[in-house]
Amino acid sequence: MQLPERNRIASFDVDAQRTFTPLCPDELPVEDGDTIGPELGRQAALARWRLGSKDSHSPRAVWVTEDREKIGQPGVPGENVEEHWPVHAVPGTEGFELVPGLPRPADYDFFVWKGVELDMHPYGACYHDIAERMSTGVIEWLQAREASHVLVGGLATDFCVKATALQLQAAGFQVLLNLGACRGIDAESTGDALAEMRTAGVRTFADSSALEPTQ
Repeated sequence: MQLPERNRIASFDVDAQRTFTPLCPDELPVEDGDTIGPELGRQAALARWRLGSKDSHSPRAVWVTEDREKIGQPGVPGENVEEHWPVHAVPGTEGFELVPGLPRPADYDFFVWKGVELDMHPYGACYHDIAERMSTGVIEWLQAREASHVLVGGLATDFCVKATALQLQAAGFQVLLNLGACRGIDAESTGDALAEMRTAGVRTFADSSALEPTQ
C-alpha cells in the first residue's frame, strides 16, 4: 500500500493500555494485547505526528459493575453510557499505564484522556460524548496540520479502535487500520467491526511491512 508524503501522515495509538491486556487479568484483558507496542512503534516511524489516547475512569462511574453477567450489557442510565463494565483504566493503577514499549504520554504530539466524567463512557477518541458533539480536539488538530492519512492501531479492535477509526474517516481523513497493531475482544464482533470500518472507507493492512513510503 502506497503512502503519501510523510508530512501528511499521523499515527494514532488508541487506548493501548495495560487494562486491556493479560497484564491486568481482573480488568478487561484482550488476548495478546500486551504485544502490540513494537508494531505501534514501527507504524509511528512512518508518520510525521504520533497521537495517543487513554481511557481514564473513576471506580465510582455509573457503568461500573461487579456482576460478570452484566459486562457488556446495556441498561445503564444516562445519555453518554451504553454498557456495563468492570472497574478499569483507573489513574494511578497499572491498568492505566500504556503497554510495554510505548512512549510516555508527554512524549506524544497530541494525547487524549477520555471517560473522566462519572456518567460518560465514550469509545471513540475524537469526541467526549456519544452524540459526537463535544470534540476532544483531535480532528481540529489534524486538520490544522493538513494531515490526510491516519494510521490506526490499539485496543480493542471491536470497540475503541473501531469507534475512533470511524470518527476519523467521517471527518475526511483516510484511515489506514494496522491489523498487526491491534487486537479484538471477540472474534465475531471483531469481524463485524472490520466489515463496518471497510464499508465506511477505512483501509486495512496486515502490518507496517505492507506499507510503501513515498520516495
